Amino acid sequence: MKKIAITEDSSRKIASKDKNAYVAKGIDPHQATQVAPSTLLQPFSKEIESCILSKHLSVEKTLKSQLGEPFYSDAGFILYQGNSTEFLDKLSSTNLHIDLTITSPPYNIGKEYEHPMSVDEYVSWCSGWMHQIHKVTKATGAFWLNIGYLQVPDKGLCVPIPYLLWDKSPFYLLQEVVWKYGAGVSTKYRLSPRNEKWLFYIKNFQKYTFNLDNIRDANVKYPNQKKDGKYRCNPLGKNPSDVWECPKVTTGKKRSSKERTGHPAQFPLGVVERIIQASSNQVEIVLDPFAGSCSTGIAAFGLGRLFIGFEIRQDYCDMAVQRFKAFQKERRTAYSQALLL
Repeated sequence: MKKIAITEDSSRKIASKDKNAYVAKGIDPHQATQVAPSTLLQPFSKEIESCILSKHLSVEKTLKSQLGEPFYSDAGFILYQGNSTEFLDKLSSTNLHIDLTITSPPYNIGKEYEHPMSVDEYVSWCSGWMHQIHKVTKATGAFWLNIGYLQVPDKGLCVPIPYLLWDKSPFYLLQEVVWKYGAGVSTKYRLSPRNEKWLFYIKNFQKYTFNLDNIRDANVKYPNQKKDGKYRCNPLGKNPSDVWECPKVTTGKKRSSKERTGHPAQFPLGVVERIIQASSNQVEIVLDPFAGSCSTGIAAFGLGRLFIGFEIRQDYCDMAVQRFKAFQKERRTAYSQALLL
């Protein structure tokens, strides 16, 4: 891709090629995130499709007996509208065990979908549903938690929520992953925030699902480097670091991501896709108790997992179903095009 040149103005520091590498080298044109990564549009084998449908019918029957009728259900995708803690309590009464939970709860920062709480109340509330998730998680299962920052009165303005929650459940914290992105809030009296954290929890630190080969990074700087006559790097690529660079879901007339919905706190499919690949296998159950626009559900469905989601707001449920149907259409189009090649 040809880079875009920036006009130099040596009288301005930010427009001088001696001070600004982008002026000197040019910049890549902005590319908004697509409706879905191509990896989520790949067809499944007939065997996998059959297994997904069979498991869906079994899981749906079990859920209906304890949780009632879902808001929406299609093979591999089940969404309930209502309070997540109530649904988690009912889920614990079933014989279902969750392989992977991925979620991003409210941050208690005044978003439209939040009820204001004190910091202590917020931590206690989070601890409660984290315990519930632990209870329904399979012995070899995992829990990935996306959280940002909040203000602690008289203590700090941008306090990372992981500092407050990391040990508030029975889960074993394996590591923290930093999600780094370019776009974000601009500030004047502090540094501009450009990252959020994912906490990677597991239930049993001696045995858990981790599919490293599924997420290896092929961008190896010296792919042909050898030691004692043998290639040093795995032929599939290197182990990704704990800092993941992935564009946010952006807005704007020329910068808006194609996957963008009306939800105010939507994380990109590219991030959650890697998590699902690493911490679950096909036909396993992926849960999101704060489903929002269902990024977790779209990615889980696209990778051949069975998704269960809880979302308290009906407008977000409606939005998520519309998004899911659009994604199904995108997959069918991709299948048709593949058959023509």
